Amino acid sequence: MVKVAAPMLSLDASGTIANSMTFSKWKGRNYVRTRVIPANPRSPKQTGIRAMISFLSKQWASLGPYHQATWEEPAKQSNVSPFNAYTAANAFDWRNGLYPSKSYPAARSSAAPSAPTVSASGAQRQATITITKGATPPTWGYSIHRSTTSGFSPSWTNCIALVPKDSTGNAAYIDTPLPAGTYYYTAIPFNDDGKPGTAATQASATVT
Repeated sequence: MVKVAAPMLSLDASGTIANSMTFSKWKGRNYVRTRVIPANPRSPKQTGIRAMISFLSKQWASLGPYHQATWEEPAKQSNVSPFNAYTAANAFDWRNGLYPSKSYPAARSSAAPSAPTVSASGAQRQATITITKGATPPTWGYSIHRSTTSGFSPSWTNCIALVPKDSTGNAAYIDTPLPAGTYYYTAIPFNDDGKPGTAATQASATVT
């Protein structure tokens, strides 16, 4: 349903009408476009990008003033907020096979974290992934990758989540909902300057 407001003879509208046109506003400008329905809203690439955006959004508040301040200059250049600059730059890097950084620009010069150990256990419609740090744990978190084929190569297109390390350097994740079947998982550790480490040996889980 379209919502319309008309103060002082102006016109604002938001929403979709007749399943054909979508009205909205961007940077103070009203616009209308043809309604678009994704052909596959859960494609691997879409899942990989959403995993990164979700991680970045949840991590912004905990970055602290020092890291957040580094995003002010690129934000001014693009006329967006520091948060939007941080999200956009890291999402762009992610699509090019690079890991996110808390600061701008990404240094990616730290010592690479060691490969973690991954274990997976299946249950009804879900799998629990447990990540145990390697000898050199990451300073930020892990990307978790999934496939229905053993021996797959982890990339942003098969990433299902990025999770921060806990206080001990480990992490856990519940992958749900899942159809019944066997799934293979691995994880890659990464530091807060965008430096990734080595992927863990793959683990499998059978979901009922």
